[in-house]
Amino acid sequence: MRISTQTFYDQGQSAMGSQQLALFRIQQKVATGRNILSPSDDPVGAARALNVSQSLSEGSQYAASRTQAMGLLSREDDTLQSVATVLQNVKAQIVAAGNGTMSDADRASLATTIQSQLDQLVGMANTDDGNGQFLFAGFKSTNAPFAAQAGGGYQYLGDQGQRLMQVDVARQMPATDDGRSIFLSVQGGAGYVTSAPSSNTGTGVFSAVGVTDATAADYGKDFSISFAGGNYTVQTKETPPTTVATGAYTAGSPISFGGVQISVTGAPADGDSFDVSTARNAGTDVFAAMEQLVTALRQPLEGGGDKARADLLNALSTANVKITNAHDNVLTVRSSVGSRMNELDQLDSDGEARKLIDKSYLSEIEDLDYYSALSEFTQRQTSLQAAQQTFVSLSGLALFKYL
Repeated sequence: MRISTQTFYDQGQSAMGSQQLALFRIQQKVATGRNILSPSDDPVGAARALNVSQSLSEGSQYAASRTQAMGLLSREDDTLQSVATVLQNVKAQIVAAGNGTMSDADRASLATTIQSQLDQLVGMANTDDGNGQFLFAGFKSTNAPFAAQAGGGYQYLGDQGQRLMQVDVARQMPATDDGRSIFLSVQGGAGYVTSAPSSNTGTGVFSAVGVTDATAADYGKDFSISFAGGNYTVQTKETPPTTVATGAYTAGSPISFGGVQISVTGAPADGDSFDVSTARNAGTDVFAAMEQLVTALRQPLEGGGDKARADLLNALSTANVKITNAHDNVLTVRSSVGSRMNELDQLDSDGEARKLIDKSYLSEIEDLDYYSALSEFTQRQTSLQAAQQTFVSLSGLALFKYL
């Protein structure tokens, strides 16, 4: 079979072109340090590399979300720590206010201090997150959640939403808590709160409520203790009310009903009463409790006799229980915040471990084995040079050289 000169040249050029292209590809790999320059180099490996790259990108997004969530939770934790400190100070001042040696001026001074602490507490409740969003406003975070009312008290203008952040593949975490659950709520385990209406005219002073039987049928209901003719009557606050206990009043003797008991000292007048309600029904607004405390401390005792003294002691007892319940609630919320922060730390640790594994796997797929690549480069370069020299030598052959 005859092979034309043109065919010989075409085949030689094609062979050298293929070798040059292969050499160029290996040069590119060496220059970039990548084993896969295009999907055609390794379709399976390219698909795996794409999946791993997407996993790394998602991991980076989750890490950024965790950083943002940690910032919000840290700010909330700092604020709640300050809130707890204020409430603890108020509790100490309530105890001090019960000291019988304090004068009206001393109690007025305490009232001023507690009013200042109330103002601080409202400021903390209206804390922002550093980016103009109010921390405890729920989804209505563009406006301050607590606003003073013309007639006294503070209104919550936020909602009960929580900002959820996707901090991992299957974990959405609340990065904030709403103001209602912090400043206007108590825990389910909070006990009874006793209070005396301002219409009382006697000198009866109630003690703390003790639980005697939490399984009693009426336990958990609200009660009213009324006095008349030297006797007491305990009724539920249902409609219609149910009488659960009656008896002759003896100062200091326990009055038992609904799985709880309470003692009353002094001399309640006919028509006087005490309200014994669950913490959730007795008023859970910590701001209102502090305002009522300030009002009670500003009432002078001088000239008021035992009645004024009894009113003060009852008001202090009610305030102490309410502030304690509020303090416990803040500590519980702060504990939840701390748990979430710990979880974020663990998720960060797990995320870094996954990131390291993914990067190692991606390196195995994409990174070039320089030893093998340089060996292949030398081999292909030598082959190309040999082919070029052979082509030059063969293309110069002619019969005339042998005549």
